[in-house]
Amino acid sequence: MIELVEKLSAGNHPVQANRPDKTAKALKERIDLGYVHILFKETGTELGIKLNKNYCDFTRADFDTGDGILHIEGGVTLNYEKVKCVADITLKTMEGIGFLVPVNKEEYDALMNNSNTEV
Repeated sequence: MIELVEKLSAGNHPVQANRPDKTAKALKERIDLGYVHILFKETGTELGIKLNKNYCDFTRADFDTGDGILHIEGGVTLNYEKVKCVADITLKTMEGIGFLVPVNKEEYDALMNNSNTEV
C-alpha cells in the first residue's frame, strides 16, 4: 500500500470541504453534481470524491441555514490505489473528520456506479 493511502486510512483526520468555496450553498451544488472536494488538512491532500449517495446521509444537514452535519462516502483513486473516502462535515465550519478505506476492484466498481452493493 502506498504510504499516503496507508496514513489516511489509519484513524480519523481533520478534513475540509474545499471547493469551489467554503459555503453550504456551494457544497450543495457540488453534491447535486455528484462530486465533492475534500482536503485532508494534515497532508494537504485534496481529493475529488465521486459520491455514492446510497451511503451518504444528508438528513442532518440544513443547507439553507448552513447548520448541521453531513456524512459523505464516495470513491477516488489515489496514487493508483482504489479507495473509499468517508467524511463527516459540519456545515457551519465546512470542516470535520475523515479517512480512507482501501477497496478491491469489485467494491470500487460498486462504489463508483452507485450500486446497492454494500461497500
